[in-house]
Amino acid sequence: MLKIEIVFWPVFFILIIAFVIYLLLAPVILLVDTNSNEYYLRIWGLAKAYLEIDEKKLLRICIKVFFLRFYFYPFLSGKSKKKKRTISKEQKRYVSKKNIGKSLRVLQTFKVKRFFIDMDTGNCISNAKLYPAFTFLNYHIGHFNINFEGRNELALHIQNRPIYIIKSLINP
Repeated sequence: MLKIEIVFWPVFFILIIAFVIYLLLAPVILLVDTNSNEYYLRIWGLAKAYLEIDEKKLLRICIKVFFLRFYFYPFLSGKSKKKKRTISKEQKRYVSKKNIGKSLRVLQTFKVKRFFIDMDTGNCISNAKLYPAFTFLNYHIGHFNINFEGRNELALHIQNRPIYIIKSLINP
């Protein structure tokens, strides 16, 4: 009995430390693709939350954690209403000035793997006005396209790791 306890606790702590390290290094992926109707947020190998179309409730969120599935309906009316908290103007200014630097550093940790827009405004004059701007953006940011055929498509793939976010919050 004593030998089992001596072996169990170090192995248990090593497994906990390995799991925490995995949580810090696992990629977090956000994918929005209107062409294939894929919308999900995923922590690789651990959990995935995605949107599904439901006939009765319009939309539901499915969360898969390991082998378990949970469903949430965001458009159902809640029975309990929360009280709104009032914040003075001075507090708003203080909060916004204080956190803007941290917010920008956190945003810089995200990596955009794919960004594609194929758009038709429905008005040929608006399309023609957007064409030079989209052509300019093609060379610098992502893949932008104006079409005159009525197609609208967005593909966005963003990736980050929790360790990068924590690192940006700690380091000034």
